[in-house]
Amino acid sequence: MKNVEIKAKCHNPDKVRQYLKQHNAKFIGIDHQTDTYFNVPNGRLKLRQGNIENYLVFYNRPDTNEPKRSDVILYKPTDPQTLKQILAQSIGIKIQVRKTREIYFIDNVKFHIDNVEGLGNFIEIEAQDNDGTIPEDALNQQCQFYLQELGIDTQNLVPVSYSDMLMMQKDN
Repeated sequence: MKNVEIKAKCHNPDKVRQYLKQHNAKFIGIDHQTDTYFNVPNGRLKLRQGNIENYLVFYNRPDTNEPKRSDVILYKPTDPQTLKQILAQSIGIKIQVRKTREIYFIDNVKFHIDNVEGLGNFIEIEAQDNDGTIPEDALNQQCQFYLQELGIDTQNLVPVSYSDMLMMQKDN
Protein backbone atom coordinates (compact mmCIF):
# COMPACT_ATOMS: atom_id res chain seq x y z
CA MET A 1 0.00 0.00 0.00
CA LYS A 2 1.25 3.49 -0.83
CA ASN A 3 0.18 6.60 1.11
CA VAL A 4 0.99 10.26 0.82
CA GLU A 5 0.25 11.77 4.18
CA ILE A 6 0.53 14.74 6.48
CA LYS A 7 0.08 15.21 10.21
CA ALA A 8 -0.65 18.56 11.87
CA LYS A 9 -1.47 19.93 15.27
CA CYS A 10 -5.25 20.52 15.30
CA HIS A 11 -6.42 23.49 17.34
CA ASN A 12 -10.06 23.17 16.27
CA PRO A 13 -11.24 19.55 15.80
CA ASP A 14 -14.88 20.73 15.57
CA LYS A 15 -14.04 22.79 12.47
CA VAL A 16 -12.54 19.68 10.82
CA ARG A 17 -15.58 17.57 11.80
CA GLN A 18 -17.89 20.22 10.36
CA TYR A 19 -15.97 20.31 7.06
CA LEU A 20 -16.02 16.52 6.78
CA LYS A 21 -19.75 16.38 7.52
CA GLN A 22 -20.49 19.12 4.95
CA HIS A 23 -18.52 17.19 2.32
CA ASN A 24 -20.30 13.89 2.98
CA ALA A 25 -17.29 12.12 4.43
CA LYS A 26 -18.00 8.54 5.43
CA PHE A 27 -17.64 8.25 9.20
CA ILE A 28 -16.09 4.88 10.09
CA GLY A 29 -16.16 5.35 13.85
CA ILE A 30 -14.19 6.23 16.94
CA ASP A 31 -11.30 3.91 17.68
CA HIS A 32 -9.52 3.73 21.04
CA GLN A 33 -6.05 2.62 19.96
CA THR A 34 -2.85 1.52 21.63
CA ASP A 35 0.13 1.49 19.26
CA THR A 36 3.08 -0.48 20.62
CA TYR A 37 6.29 0.43 18.78
CA PHE A 38 9.12 -2.08 18.70
CA ASN A 39 12.87 -1.66 18.35
CA VAL A 40 13.83 -2.24 14.70
CA PRO A 41 16.98 -1.26 12.76
CA ASN A 42 15.09 0.60 10.01
CA GLY A 43 11.59 1.95 9.44
CA ARG A 44 8.92 1.67 12.11
CA LEU A 45 7.16 -1.44 13.39
CA LYS A 46 4.04 -1.12 15.51
CA LEU A 47 1.23 -3.29 16.72
CA ARG A 48 -2.04 -1.34 16.58
CA GLN A 49 -4.73 -2.60 18.92
CA GLY A 50 -8.10 -0.89 18.69
CA ASN A 51 -11.78 -1.59 18.54
CA ILE A 52 -11.79 -0.88 14.74
CA GLU A 53 -8.21 -1.19 13.48
CA ASN A 54 -5.97 -4.08 14.55
CA TYR A 55 -2.77 -4.56 12.57
CA LEU A 56 0.90 -5.19 12.73
CA VAL A 57 2.23 -2.28 10.67
CA PHE A 58 5.66 -1.84 9.15
CA TYR A 59 6.32 1.44 7.38
CA ASN A 60 9.07 3.64 6.00
CA ARG A 61 8.49 7.36 5.80
CA PRO A 62 10.78 10.40 5.77
CA ASP A 63 10.52 12.88 8.64
CA THR A 64 9.46 16.06 6.85
CA ASN A 65 6.70 18.67 7.16
CA GLU A 66 5.77 18.24 3.50
CA PRO A 67 3.24 15.66 2.36
CA LYS A 68 5.34 12.52 2.38
CA ARG A 69 5.17 9.10 0.80
CA SER A 70 4.84 6.23 3.20
CA ASP A 71 5.28 2.63 2.10
CA VAL A 72 3.18 0.44 4.36
CA ILE A 73 2.83 -3.29 4.95
CA LEU A 74 -0.18 -4.37 7.03
CA TYR A 75 -0.72 -7.75 8.66
CA LYS A 76 -3.91 -8.65 10.53
CA PRO A 77 -2.88 -10.97 13.38
CA THR A 78 -5.28 -13.60 14.67
CA ASP A 79 -3.76 -13.44 18.17
CA PRO A 80 -2.39 -9.91 18.78
CA GLN A 81 -1.57 -10.50 22.47
CA THR A 82 0.72 -13.46 21.71
CA LEU A 83 2.30 -11.55 18.81
CA LYS A 84 2.92 -8.60 21.16
CA GLN A 85 4.59 -10.93 23.70
CA ILE A 86 6.81 -12.49 21.03
CA LEU A 87 7.91 -9.10 19.66
CA ALA A 88 8.41 -7.59 23.13
CA GLN A 89 10.59 -10.49 24.25
CA SER A 90 12.55 -10.79 21.01
CA ILE A 91 13.19 -7.18 19.94
CA GLY A 92 11.84 -5.06 22.81
CA ILE A 93 9.21 -2.37 23.14
CA LYS A 94 10.33 1.13 22.21
CA ILE A 95 7.23 3.06 23.39
CA GLN A 96 3.44 2.90 23.51
CA VAL A 97 1.10 5.54 22.09
CA ARG A 98 -2.49 5.73 23.32
CA LYS A 99 -5.04 7.72 21.38
CA THR A 100 -8.67 8.20 20.54
CA ARG A 101 -9.06 8.35 16.76
CA GLU A 102 -12.04 9.44 14.68
CA ILE A 103 -11.83 7.87 11.22
CA TYR A 104 -13.40 9.37 8.07
CA PHE A 105 -13.09 8.82 4.31
CA ILE A 106 -13.71 10.98 1.26
CA ASP A 107 -13.08 8.67 -1.71
CA ASN A 108 -9.53 7.31 -1.28
CA VAL A 109 -8.52 9.95 1.29
CA LYS A 110 -8.58 8.92 4.94
CA PHE A 111 -8.86 11.52 7.69
CA HIS A 112 -7.97 10.97 11.33
CA ILE A 113 -8.87 13.35 14.11
CA ASP A 114 -6.65 12.15 16.94
CA ASN A 115 -6.48 12.94 20.62
CA VAL A 116 -3.13 11.53 21.74
CA GLU A 117 -2.41 10.97 25.43
CA GLY A 118 0.29 13.41 26.51
CA LEU A 119 0.35 15.30 23.18
CA GLY A 120 -3.10 16.71 22.39
CA ASN A 121 -5.17 16.98 19.19
CA PHE A 122 -3.97 16.27 15.66
CA ILE A 123 -5.33 15.85 12.14
CA GLU A 124 -3.88 13.30 9.74
CA ILE A 125 -4.66 13.21 6.04
CA GLU A 126 -3.71 10.06 4.11
CA ALA A 127 -4.23 9.89 0.35
CA GLN A 128 -4.16 6.13 -0.22
CA ASP A 129 -3.34 3.98 -3.23
CA ASN A 130 -4.25 0.40 -2.37
CA ASP A 131 -3.93 -1.13 -5.84
CA GLY A 132 -1.22 0.82 -7.70
CA THR A 133 -3.62 2.81 -9.90
CA ILE A 134 -3.13 6.33 -8.49
CA PRO A 135 0.12 8.15 -9.36
CA GLU A 136 2.10 9.56 -6.45
CA ASP A 137 1.77 13.14 -7.73
CA ALA A 138 -2.05 12.77 -7.71
CA LEU A 139 -1.90 11.57 -4.08
CA ASN A 140 0.32 14.53 -3.26
CA GLN A 141 -2.17 16.92 -4.90
CA GLN A 142 -5.00 15.43 -2.84
CA CYS A 143 -3.06 16.06 0.37
CA GLN A 144 -2.27 19.64 -0.69
CA PHE A 145 -5.93 20.24 -1.61
CA TYR A 146 -7.19 19.18 1.83
CA LEU A 147 -4.43 21.12 3.59
CA GLN A 148 -5.79 24.25 1.92
CA GLU A 149 -9.47 23.29 2.33
CA LEU A 150 -9.04 22.73 6.06
CA GLY A 151 -6.94 25.88 6.47
CA ILE A 152 -4.04 24.01 8.05
CA ASP A 153 -1.19 26.42 8.74
CA THR A 154 2.18 25.04 7.65
CA GLN A 155 3.54 26.00 11.10
CA ASN A 156 1.28 23.30 12.57
CA LEU A 157 2.63 20.49 10.36
CA VAL A 158 4.41 17.74 12.28
CA PRO A 159 7.30 15.89 10.60
CA VAL A 160 7.54 12.88 12.95
CA SER A 161 5.38 10.11 14.38
CA TYR A 162 3.54 10.31 17.69
CA SER A 163 6.06 7.79 19.03
CA ASP A 164 8.94 10.13 18.16
CA MET A 165 7.15 13.07 19.79
CA LEU A 166 6.60 11.09 23.01
CA MET A 167 10.21 9.88 22.98
CA MET A 168 11.43 13.49 22.64
CA GLN A 169 9.17 14.46 25.54
CA LYS A 170 10.64 11.65 27.68
CA ASP A 171 14.17 12.80 26.90
CA ASN A 172 13.48 16.36 28.16
